[in-house]
Amino acid sequence: MKKFALLLFAVSMCFSMEAQIQTPAPSPFSTLEQKVGLTDVTVKYSRPAMKGRTIFGDLVPYGAIWRTGANQNTVISFSDDVTVKGKELKAGTYAIYTRPDEAVWEVFFYTDTENWGNPAEWDASKVAATVKVETMEIPMPIESFTITIDDLHNNGATLGIMWENTYVGVDFVVPTVDKAIKSIEETMSSKEDLTANDYFAAGSYYFAEGMNMQQAREWVDKAVEMDGGKAYWMMRTQSLIYAKMGDKEAAIEAAKKSMAAAQAAGNQDYVKMNKDSLQEWAKM
Repeated sequence: MKKFALLLFAVSMCFSMEAQIQTPAPSPFSTLEQKVGLTDVTVKYSRPAMKGRTIFGDLVPYGAIWRTGANQNTVISFSDDVTVKGKELKAGTYAIYTRPDEAVWEVFFYTDTENWGNPAEWDASKVAATVKVETMEIPMPIESFTITIDDLHNNGATLGIMWENTYVGVDFVVPTVDKAIKSIEETMSSKEDLTANDYFAAGSYYFAEGMNMQQAREWVDKAVEMDGGKAYWMMRTQSLIYAKMGDKEAAIEAAKKSMAAAQAAGNQDYVKMNKDSLQEWAKM
């Protein structure tokens, strides 16, 4: 009986050691992953809440360096070298620190990412880039500290920081053009059996970036020819290239073909886009 009691005690101790109390984190951890052009951007941060407190100018003092979030460092990673408001930033991971003020914030990209909050001693040599950004007032309160990657386009985006009634946006540029051109040149020169999608990808990118419209036209024409006139999205781009080059008749013909193929496929979005273009070009 004594041995049995000891066994029960041992089992209960093991269970109590393994059991853990689970409660919500005051500042939940969040990971934001975004492809910007051809560059991978990742932000990892904790999200404190207002909880009825005055944030900027009180909980977060003006004129002092702030960890920009809660708990361990808020960090951002870039898979390529980027430019942040004209400042070059090498590929890698950086802690984001800020110095908030009423009208303008300083945003620091700090190479030491292993701090819990602010560094014990600020090291200016570890600041990879510093930018100044004007604040914007938000008409509604933002309860949870939030970081966003907005205003996406092929060559960059905006890193947004918002909390309470304040928003700051840090524009950054990614090297999409260089990477895309290299990929296009390598594929078009070395691949033995180019597909319609290869030609279309190359031509539509040149068109989107306003690069060498004649080459864009030749590649997209080849894609449409190889596809056999079924891909309404290819003929849509083809019509836009023709229009851009001033060939209205060819543009109208390609748009009509695209609209017919889109109608057959049940894609009303492309039907409408082509109708709108045909109406516009008819007035020219």
